[in-house]
Amino acid sequence: MVGHVMRIGRRILLVPDISARRNAWRFVLLALLLLGLALPTELRGLIISAMSDAYLQVTVFVAATLALIYGLEKAFNRDLGKFLERQGLLQAPLAAFLGALPGCGGAIVVVTQYVRGYVSFGSVVAVLVATMGDAAFLLLAREPTVGAAIFALGFAVGSSTGWFVDWFHGVDFMRASVTEKAIAAARKTHDLTDDERVSGFTWIDIGWLCMLVPSIPLGLLIAFQQDTDWLFSPLAGYEPTHWLGLAGALLSIVMWVLAGHQNTHNMHDAVEIETIPVWRRIIQDTNFITVWVVVGFLVYEIGIHIAGSGIASFFKVWAPVVPLMGVLVGFLPGCGPQIVVTTLYLAGLVPLSAQIGNAISNDGDALFPAIALAPKAAILATLYSGIPAVLIAYAWYAAFE
Repeated sequence: MVGHVMRIGRRILLVPDISARRNAWRFVLLALLLLGLALPTELRGLIISAMSDAYLQVTVFVAATLALIYGLEKAFNRDLGKFLERQGLLQAPLAAFLGALPGCGGAIVVVTQYVRGYVSFGSVVAVLVATMGDAAFLLLAREPTVGAAIFALGFAVGSSTGWFVDWFHGVDFMRASVTEKAIAAARKTHDLTDDERVSGFTWIDIGWLCMLVPSIPLGLLIAFQQDTDWLFSPLAGYEPTHWLGLAGALLSIVMWVLAGHQNTHNMHDAVEIETIPVWRRIIQDTNFITVWVVVGFLVYEIGIHIAGSGIASFFKVWAPVVPLMGVLVGFLPGCGPQIVVTTLYLAGLVPLSAQIGNAISNDGDALFPAIALAPKAAILATLYSGIPAVLIAYAWYAAFE
């Protein structure tokens, strides 16, 4: 049944086929959300509020930020492999700069060049330390000043850590020996066939855009604490903005479930990202981030509802351990858990030290291609990124918290 629905969804969205069993949990998540929305309980109100807030307060700004970042990436797209190889001491800071850019694209570029033998192991550590993954879009949209400061911190720490690793181990330490043959094999495994390539908008894409465009000015007004329901004056009593946000979030989640992949940072994108149009990357990655923001909002709202002030008290009692918890979550591959941590920080549930530790230790989706083609280097680089994460998180905790 799930496989049949996945095939239908794939035809609707024009995206690659994937394992139904591997993605069945997405349908379970969607079913639980729909069940919660259908039941006349307090949980229904929490789910509606979380989904609406996630869409209007986060998704619209994430989509706009993604459009800017991906548009610039496309405009300045160059093969960086040989350029990075010639940079010597500048290689690590250049890698850190690419990692500090919001999203996982820059980090995946560096990791891909590493497995081709163009950059050093220290540069891989630098980019993994500097990257914050897709959680950066969320932080930038909600707290741009803090986001910019963490990006700068990631660049500085990533550069210095990369230099230290290359100095300590030498630039040829764990130099990748993965051949073009291995990369070609990975490409074959994840490649898209001609009929799977996206050639134009589908009706559901158009619906997504029609939902997003009017939601952006509404999101801006909400950000400035303005009432938006008066714009729909005949319907103001029905809270139309609230329901528009719910509809937008639900559409994003349904598209994510039917698409059957995390975002455009999976393996086939690492080796041929140029085959995916910018607008499709924006839609897919925005939907992915929306899902995890909704999860984060629900964790917060339901936790507060059940425990009341108990959650705040818990984190206060265990405050010395919370930064370490942020660092450990950062070791988990993928951007989803990291988005949850950032959501909890923005909600005031975890301190900035935990956010800093998580930002430095997490590798986003860049870890997936590294694990696939150079697993030993990926694991060691991840462990190395945890050292400055712990030191800086606890330095901030000791100084300011």
